[in-house]
This record gives sequence, C-alpha cells and structure tokens, in this order.
Amino acid sequence: MDFSALNPIALVASLVVAATPLLFAALGELVTEKSGVLNLGVEGMMIFGAICGFAISVESGSPWLGLVAAAIGGALISLIFGVLTQVLLSNQVATGLALTMFGLGLAALIGQPYAGIKPPSFPKLDLPVLSDLPVIGPLLFQYDYMVYVSLALTVGIWLFLTRSRAGLVLRAVGENHDAAHSLGYNVILIRLAAIAFGGACAGLGGAYLSLIRVPQWTEGMTAGAGWIALAIVVFASWKPWRVLLGAYLFGGVTILQLNLQALGISIQSQYLSMTPYLVTIIVLVIMSADRSRAALNAPASLGRVFHKTG
Repeated sequence: MDFSALNPIALVASLVVAATPLLFAALGELVTEKSGVLNLGVEGMMIFGAICGFAISVESGSPWLGLVAAAIGGALISLIFGVLTQVLLSNQVATGLALTMFGLGLAALIGQPYAGIKPPSFPKLDLPVLSDLPVIGPLLFQYDYMVYVSLALTVGIWLFLTRSRAGLVLRAVGENHDAAHSLGYNVILIRLAAIAFGGACAGLGGAYLSLIRVPQWTEGMTAGAGWIALAIVVFASWKPWRVLLGAYLFGGVTILQLNLQALGISIQSQYLSMTPYLVTIIVLVIMSADRSRAALNAPASLGRVFHKTG
C-alpha cells in the first residue's frame, strides 16, 4: 500500500466538495428543529431537489436555474410535511419517514428519462492571481460557487439565530410554543416558514450532488446523506458553527473510505463503504449517552404538537 500516492491538497479539496451537500441539508434541518419541528424527511427532500435541479438544468441549459428549481422543489415537498404536521396535527416522526419514501419514489419516477444524460457544467471560482497560488490557490480559491454559498449560509444562519429579532422569535417558538403564542406570535406560520427553508436547503444539497459533485442522475444517489445530515444536527448540539465542523468531519470520513478503496487496502469494499454510516451511529450513541446535556441543548418543544387555543 503506497500512501505517497495520496495528494493532500486534492484530498482536502475532495473533502470540501463531499461535505457541501451535507452542510446545506444540515443547516436547513437546524433551522427547522430550532422552530421545534423534527423533520425526518431530509433524505426525501434531498433526492427530490436533486432530480428537480437536474431536470430543469438539462431542459434549460442553465445550472443556476436548476439550483433555483431544486430549492423550490425542496421547499414545496417539505410544505406537504408542514401542512400535515402543523395544520392537520399528524405525528412528526411518521410523517417525516413517509416524506422520505414519497420523495424517493417520486424522484425515481421523474428521473427515468434523465438517466445517462450529462447536465451543463457548473462554473468554478476563478480569481486571476489568487487561484494560481501554489497550495493556497487549490485549497481556497478553486471551488465551485456553491461551496462559498454554503459557508456564507452558515454565517448568515448564525447571525440570524443570535443577532436578529426574527431569530429570537424562531428560537422562542422552538423553546416554548405556548408562551410564544400567548405573546401573539403565529406559531404555525413561523414553523411552516422554517420547514420551507429547511426543505429549500435540503433541495440545494441534493442538487449539489446531481449537478456538481456527481454530474449525473442516478436513482437513490443521495445514499443516506439525509440521515447523516440529521445526525450532524444532533452532533452539533443545534449550533451552526458545529454543523459546519460536523459536515466537514463526515465528509472527510466519506472521502477517506473512497481513497482507501483506491489504494487497494485489503478490506472488502462493502465494509469501507459502510464506514460513514457506522461513524454516524457511533456519534449518535455517544451523544445520547449524556441525556441531560442533549436535553439542555435541544429545543424544548422539539417534536411536540402545538394545539392552538384562543
């Protein structure tokens, strides 16, 4: 086994690309859960966003329109979950699981004509001097634009949750929806907005997979990324900066197992492929061991049904 064949710069660049769809999805779920809603349908929203973005990108010839369509598609399918859980008061866990199955099936149906088609290429950042710098250029200035959008989104969500009145209201709804309602805030509308935002982010994460990371459409191509995004939110203790760290950590695990396979390590590829999901389970078990700490960081009304009175 020759580890000298690994290029550290290329490895880091691959890690960033692998982490970006997870970061989009996890940030969206973070905002959703901060409002007190547990949406387990991230996988379904991601795969639906992936096919919406891919189809519109192919038909229009514009990857940017594809990304917009992915965000809209993710938001719309998430609102199905929103109406069922917030208006019709269905169980959030069961509805989220149903949304995942619905999204996977609908995406497979829509995507049948697009198998084997190559989408239009997505532009990368190209700064004349900075991009050509050795080491620093490839590490910082040669990614596609969505990598920088995901980082800006992390900063924006952190500022929104910690520095804005609207973010304070969202967190108040997630902590105690009855108290927020008594103060005159429309809990259902706020939660629907948070759910739609989470769906849009998940849709962007899915489109990143189908348009940029693996520019093709393959049925089931999210391959559990939505579940990893859910685990990242718990791992991050519902904090945006930790979500960024968690996404890059799990992205690194994914890239590591791919490189180990490429090096021909004497372990069956099936065991290496399950590494990211095994790490996800281990992290969740460790986080769940300290229940008091987890309960302290989680929104107090997470997953609870809001019954509007008065």
